[in-house]
Amino acid sequence: MANRHKVYNHIQELRQRYYQAVVGKESLLRMIAEAEVSEQVYNSNAIENSTLSLDETDKILLQVELDRFISEREIFEAKNLARVVTYIENKSKESELDFDIILSLHKMLIANIRDEIAGRFRNKNEWVRVGDHIAPNPLEVEDRLQKVLTEYFANTSESIVKRIAKFHLGFEYVHPFVDGNGRIGRVLNNYLLMRGGYVPINIKFIDRSQYYDAFREFQTQGKTKIMEMIVAKALTNSYHKRLAYLENKVIMDLADYAKEYKLSHANLINKAKRQTIEAFMERGVWKIGVTKNRV
Repeated sequence: MANRHKVYNHIQELRQRYYQAVVGKESLLRMIAEAEVSEQVYNSNAIENSTLSLDETDKILLQVELDRFISEREIFEAKNLARVVTYIENKSKESELDFDIILSLHKMLIANIRDEIAGRFRNKNEWVRVGDHIAPNPLEVEDRLQKVLTEYFANTSESIVKRIAKFHLGFEYVHPFVDGNGRIGRVLNNYLLMRGGYVPINIKFIDRSQYYDAFREFQTQGKTKIMEMIVAKALTNSYHKRLAYLENKVIMDLADYAKEYKLSHANLINKAKRQTIEAFMERGVWKIGVTKNRV
């Protein structure tokens, strides 16, 4: 990532703007969070090979009839994850993350899917593999996971981006559960971010290839650079979106913005992907907030 310190400083600037903009607009903020739930659920489940589209996820959460047969497992995966995503917004303000909370979130996530493993770490002889990575011995899970948590809480002088990246990579390396590790790991990222006074992030399905590259980099080299880049971009994207709404900007599709101001759409998309302009992705479409007197 080019000039990481500059990126980290920019995130802190966005955070300060956010704190100023949100005053008196708590109801709008709740609305934004509620509208994001289905996107969070869709992207996280899609990374784990769910066949559900975003529209189908919407319908399941709204209890609208579907146009095709969907397995009971995928329906519960959507409903359960939505429940967890909604639950942590308040819970993260009340309690520091610990084993009890991790286990309760996992129980919520896996309920009615695999009840025999819900809400507990892997037992003796319960080995798991992800690609070519065989997760550590089940007997080591609690000690290893405690180290990951302790390191996160100890390194308060580091950027939140680096701390979240290291936590997430460490958690997924341990793979403490028989099932649901990826989804619960991404939930925990947001628990820690919100607990620390930041906004939640949404790691998107379209970035899955890069996301997997981050795990390979960590497993083979012990490095966190790719994951730091993913977290940083997701965090700036989340702030850009919230600030566009909270600062009363006119929200335009990036394609329309390009036409309006006679700019190269391809160049704007490139900048949006690098998060060097205040663009954000909403429901798969790149958008930007524009100050009213400029429209």
